[in-house]
Amino acid sequence: MFKSLIAAGLAAGLSVLSGCASRVDLASYSSSKLQAAVLTTDGFLIQGMVPAAGSYKHMRVYIESDGYAWATSSQPSTDPTPRTSIMLRFAADDVNPSAYLARPCQFVQSNACNTDVWTHSRFGKAEIDSMSSALTALKSRFGVQSFELIGHSGGGEVALVLAGMREDVDLVQTIAGNVDPIFWTKLHNLTPLKTPITPLLYKDRLRTIPQRHIVGMRDRVVPASVAQAYSAQLEGQCLEIVSVDATHNDGYDSVWKRFSTHPLLCEEL
Repeated sequence: MFKSLIAAGLAAGLSVLSGCASRVDLASYSSSKLQAAVLTTDGFLIQGMVPAAGSYKHMRVYIESDGYAWATSSQPSTDPTPRTSIMLRFAADDVNPSAYLARPCQFVQSNACNTDVWTHSRFGKAEIDSMSSALTALKSRFGVQSFELIGHSGGGEVALVLAGMREDVDLVQTIAGNVDPIFWTKLHNLTPLKTPITPLLYKDRLRTIPQRHIVGMRDRVVPASVAQAYSAQLEGQCLEIVSVDATHNDGYDSVWKRFSTHPLLCEEL
């Protein structure tokens, strides 16, 4: 049991260290090109940041990490809203049509929310279906034909699963992504998550989707071996793993400025 609780702490990006910090202020990321909006789905309310009204053929969507899932190594948080967010920061700075999606019960809660949602079942069917429904809402509202999904930490897992489930995702990029939670739990000798929907369940679809996985060489939460294990099993047609000098949460700003506009090498061939 203790190992399972440590797992949750790791997945939250060592949130214990920021226990005294306040939750992210959405207003500080609002601008004329990005505004807060709550998306209603069948399962949960999903907090989003969406672009100005209009029609966008292609849209980037930044997907949040597991957030502040655990208050201590043995006590789940009562509010999984992140204390810091590189996904919000990158979405706000992006010059392309972009949106941001928080994970279920972050920022806004409903009767469906309980601690299991953001801990042991964070990759479960209800949680994933809700995120897919939020993407569909963006598609309908803005006339989107295709998405590029970017996910940090557990958001990387969600991004890949959504790409595998849907037919409208043409590129995935992850940053410190927990892209293979089954391997991840075994790596840390941890109790498995509850019935997770994992990217490798969608190997046939995902091996055809271009993807880049940016991993931190000093990341002790989701080390590079997780992306390497995923890649070895997927055998993707166009997949890059880029190692950079970063930890789990820090060191990606300059890296993303480069790779957010840099096409995958296999796409240039």
